[in-house]
Amino acid sequence: MIESRCGLLCSECEYKVQMNCGGCIHIKKPFWGESCPVKACCESKEKEHCGHCGEFPCDLLKQFAYDENQGDNGRRIEQCKLWK
Repeated sequence: MIESRCGLLCSECEYKVQMNCGGCIHIKKPFWGESCPVKACCESKEKEHCGHCGEFPCDLLKQFAYDENQGDNGRRIEQCKLWK
C-alpha cells in the first residue's frame, strides 16, 4: 500500500500520532507548513508517488532523503522502488 509521495513509511513516522498526521496522500497540506515540494511535484505530474516519475530519483527527492535532520539515508528512495 502506498503511504506517501516520497516513499516515507507513514506507519513508522513519529508524527503520525504526535501531530495526528494522516499522511500526504490524505491531506491537503502538511502540518509543518503550507506545502511540501515533493507532494506538490508528484501531484502536478499526476504521479501517485516519486517512483512513478521518469526523473526518479530526482535532486529534490534526494535532498529530502538525505536531509541532515529529517532524512533517512535514502530509505524512502528504496521504498519507492519497491512500490513501482
